Amino acid sequence: MTDRHLRVVLAEDSVILREGMVELLTARGCEVVAATGTAEGLLAAVGEHRPDVAVVDVRMPPHHTDEGIDAAVEIRSAWPGVGVLVFSQHVETAWAVRLMAAGAAGVGYLLKERVARTSEFVDALHRVAEGGTALDPEVVARLMRGRQRGLVDQLTPREREVLELMAQGHSNRSIAGRLVVSERMVEKHVAGVFATFALPATDADNRRVKAVLTYLAEAGR
Repeated sequence: MTDRHLRVVLAEDSVILREGMVELLTARGCEVVAATGTAEGLLAAVGEHRPDVAVVDVRMPPHHTDEGIDAAVEIRSAWPGVGVLVFSQHVETAWAVRLMAAGAAGVGYLLKERVARTSEFVDALHRVAEGGTALDPEVVARLMRGRQRGLVDQLTPREREVLELMAQGHSNRSIAGRLVVSERMVEKHVAGVFATFALPATDADNRRVKAVLTYLAEAGR
């Protein structure tokens, strides 16, 4: 997605997986400035290195419950310029809502079993580091269950479909390929989303983030 050099802090309690991820990310041109197996170590590393993005597992010592989410929320509060990508085997709506309580800009939540290629993961890291979002479709689907009626319900079915893909981090070109429509048609649907959400004509990337924030804010109600 970009050739920008990416500085990463990695928190994963499995030694084998942690070392494997360090090798894979390094091979893809990222600099893993620190790798740790605990939430405490993660917070210390982020405070010391101020990376572009932190990769965080959810369940870490000492209790293996939601220590990673707690640390991720603290990172977003203490170092808002650091992107946070939760990379876990588990997804709970409550965790996602806590993670994105302050907004979805610079946030990712991917499921380990659904990332098919290293390049996809690195692209997601770049999006998050640059203030975008990278959400697994299952995370989006769970957030939408039980959602109250609001602006999202004013969208056409196709506009809502496009918005869901935007929330997952897809570009217009990628959305067009997935929906088998022209990129021009996707642009029309995106414009419809912006109009429904009353987002002014400013920077396009900024409006995309704001649209996703609106979508996720309603999903988390």
